[in-house]
Amino acid sequence: MGESAIRLILAEDHAIVLKGLENLFSQDGRFRVVASCRDGDEALAAVRKGGADVLVLDLRMPGRSGLEVLRTLRSEHVPMRTVVLTATVSDVEALEAQDLGAAGLVLKESSPDELMECVLRVHGGGQWIDRQTMTRTLSRARKQAAGQRELTRLTPREVEIVKLITDGHRNKFIASRLSISEGTVKIHLHNIYEKIGVDGRLELMVWAREQGLD
Repeated sequence: MGESAIRLILAEDHAIVLKGLENLFSQDGRFRVVASCRDGDEALAAVRKGGADVLVLDLRMPGRSGLEVLRTLRSEHVPMRTVVLTATVSDVEALEAQDLGAAGLVLKESSPDELMECVLRVHGGGQWIDRQTMTRTLSRARKQAAGQRELTRLTPREVEIVKLITDGHRNKFIASRLSISEGTVKIHLHNIYEKIGVDGRLELMVWAREQGLD
């Protein structure tokens, strides 16, 4: 094992997974495991001790979670290149982890080669986000951006009608509420469907909730 081996801290609360990570990295001369931790407190202690290059951090651990570890390191101004390893992650968690300094995010279903490539890239100053997470996040971002463009095409009266539809109101109530005829409501709805590309009330309600109009 060369002197240039990347020194790792592994933090994972499941003993079998932790042992698997130890074996994975120990068998590759590019890496050296300097600490194996079963919870967030142990991980923090290992990082504070120094002598490590990359922290491989489980996102969900009992007690202090991976995000809490990252928050603590941020508050203490302790620089640490970090790869988050998790079974599942929400967009909110992924974004918060990145905001807190995590440069890598790998799902546990990924291949060992992907995890090692992620660690190498993060150690070199780069970033690595799991393809599935990145695809989902970009897809959501594109969808929201498209929705915002569609929203700007609606008139104030059409937006008002969309909000009433989302609240579950029927055309008769909307007509009475806005002091217009039911026929006018139907015309507005037709125009709304055309502008945002939906086929009916249910799709409209889903779209509206995605845009925060509920």
